[in-house]
Amino acid sequence: MTTKVLIVDDEESITTLIDHHLNQEGYMTTIVHDGESAIQSLYNNSYDLVVLDLMLPKLSGIKVCETMRLNQDDTPVIMLTAKGEEADKIKGLNVGADDYLTKPFSPKELVARIQAVLRRLNRVQTESRKVINIQDVEIHEDYYEVYKQGEHVSFTRKEFELLLYLAKQIGKPVKREVLLRDIWDFDYIGDTRIVDVHISHLREKLEDDPKKPTLIKTVRGVGYKIEGLT
Repeated sequence: MTTKVLIVDDEESITTLIDHHLNQEGYMTTIVHDGESAIQSLYNNSYDLVVLDLMLPKLSGIKVCETMRLNQDDTPVIMLTAKGEEADKIKGLNVGADDYLTKPFSPKELVARIQAVLRRLNRVQTESRKVINIQDVEIHEDYYEVYKQGEHVSFTRKEFELLLYLAKQIGKPVKREVLLRDIWDFDYIGDTRIVDVHISHLREKLEDDPKKPTLIKTVRGVGYKIEGLT
């Protein structure tokens, strides 16, 4: 089955470049140039991945991604940002972007990141299906669902993958670099902030007091672990 990618950027030179390289890799692409058109295209079509520019006419990339997640659309999103937009990168991750790439970028790197995101998605979908119970949290692998004290908690796809990964290694500290490699399938050359942002999201949704976590613990100088007992 052909992989469908939506490209959203207002710079025609960028969309033409991305379109050319993705077509060479066998992807079917659709191009739109503003945020409102992106929302409309997502509403009318089904895509496997979205390449989304941060700065767009009519509706920003942040708003597009936020709208997707609010509508329970968990299509993977790779956000394109310009240098100096550090705060906006974090905003993008906060609203559910799966990855980001800073302009100017190599088309080959974008292709590699797309392949990594899709590879990870396929891996999670084909893993064994079961329910994991830790403290008052229940993780349903087959339905991508999480419950806390019996109540459903919404997660982005990447948040779910991170929680599931840590839950399967309960009690064992996992390095940030390992999480980058295994969850994002890409080496960030020391940039582990994307992990910290997602961990923060998990704590906000699952911890009674996110500032004093009892489920997802920080292991100083290493990374994170899930604690089985309170």
